Amino acid sequence: MRSYIFILFGLFFVLVHGQENPRVELNLGRSDALTYGSPEEVGLDSKVIQARVDSIITNGIKNEAFPGAQVLVAKNGKIIFHEAYGFHTYDSIQPVALDDIYDLASVTKITAALPAVMKLVDEGKLELDVPFSTYWTRWRKISDKKDLTLREILAHQAGLVPYIVFLNKVLKKNGKVKKRFVRASPNSRFSHQAYDGLYIKNRFNKKMYRLIDRSEVSKEKKYTYSGLTFLIFPELVTQLSGESYEYYLEKNFYLPLGAPTMGFNPKLKGFTNKIVPTEVDTLFRHTLTQGWVHDENASLLGGVSGNAGLFATATDLAKLMQMYMQYGIYDGKRYFSEATVKEFIKEQYPENGNRRGLGFDKPLLNNSKLDLKDAYPAPEVSAQSFGHAGFTGTFVWADPENQLVYIFLSNRVNPTRENRNLYRMNIRTAVQQVFYQATLPGE
Repeated sequence: MRSYIFILFGLFFVLVHGQENPRVELNLGRSDALTYGSPEEVGLDSKVIQARVDSIITNGIKNEAFPGAQVLVAKNGKIIFHEAYGFHTYDSIQPVALDDIYDLASVTKITAALPAVMKLVDEGKLELDVPFSTYWTRWRKISDKKDLTLREILAHQAGLVPYIVFLNKVLKKNGKVKKRFVRASPNSRFSHQAYDGLYIKNRFNKKMYRLIDRSEVSKEKKYTYSGLTFLIFPELVTQLSGESYEYYLEKNFYLPLGAPTMGFNPKLKGFTNKIVPTEVDTLFRHTLTQGWVHDENASLLGGVSGNAGLFATATDLAKLMQMYMQYGIYDGKRYFSEATVKEFIKEQYPENGNRRGLGFDKPLLNNSKLDLKDAYPAPEVSAQSFGHAGFTGTFVWADPENQLVYIFLSNRVNPTRENRNLYRMNIRTAVQQVFYQATLPGE
């Protein structure tokens, strides 16, 4: 019930403050909250930025890297660029708008699961260097998992397998759903909605946990990206906080930040904002996926997960990333201790060739020496910078040294995930680089 009260409060916020003009979303009253400004105010050339970004993005649309996209950049606490390009789909009917809501895919990891984990660490309810099985007790008797630490897990250094396709467990060989797991209408045992007319068994998460329990762990401890524990974190947050994962995030982060579009299952919340569609799903939903999470594993959890499932506008995302970049403070409110943020955003195992922070992605270890085509992200970002990418074509990055937040949102999976031109053309890092190179003469 409390979760729904907070959702209603968020919707009231949207109705009162409006979403037609994204500028009204910002609180202009404090120096540590985002405001609007021009590139020239922060020493950048607006003409160079506009020309170069327009060229990169329109070339991407022309080459079908995505049907549309938007870019938001904040520097020195000012949003100095926010532009929308193209359309929701290649039929060119619905133009991209600045207040559109996007499926963030794996950006969810650092905007939903991670802030919850960080707060619990801050409060002493989780420790990074004791066995994770101290808290996730079902691992205490599993020999290859009982000693894994939260630090190893968050840095993708634990040796866990990258992914398990749980959809295989709910589909028959002919592609039809197994009715013991999926129903066409809800009831008390099937209330987790994955799409219109698709309801997942409430206890399917237990099956996920059992399969994760049985998954192999590599004996060689090296960097291997794995999203498995991000499926576990929502339940862990509930166990440790005594509150539902969704309510915990709304209460502690999204609503205090003034980020009402940030959340799960936006189709159920009545926003006036348009929700950008993702893939034409030929496996599970058998239609264009819009307003429901694209990621199949998250969908089998009713769209509320730690690995994927979060939706937001670019402006709401920018507030959260600005808060991280300011080491846990935004608009006069402290969300984390400075020490906790700095611990999470630093490289954890560089001696093993692992660039990752705790949950956060980091630049390649020799990134500044690489050409753009080989770098990740832009070569000019500082070693202190951090962020994450999402499978649907999303990307967020914050750079404390240069005081720059970069948000790139697209739906490159439309109409199919086989479309990989966004990666081949290196569009996200090319656009990011523009804002490091467009300095005014004499700056």
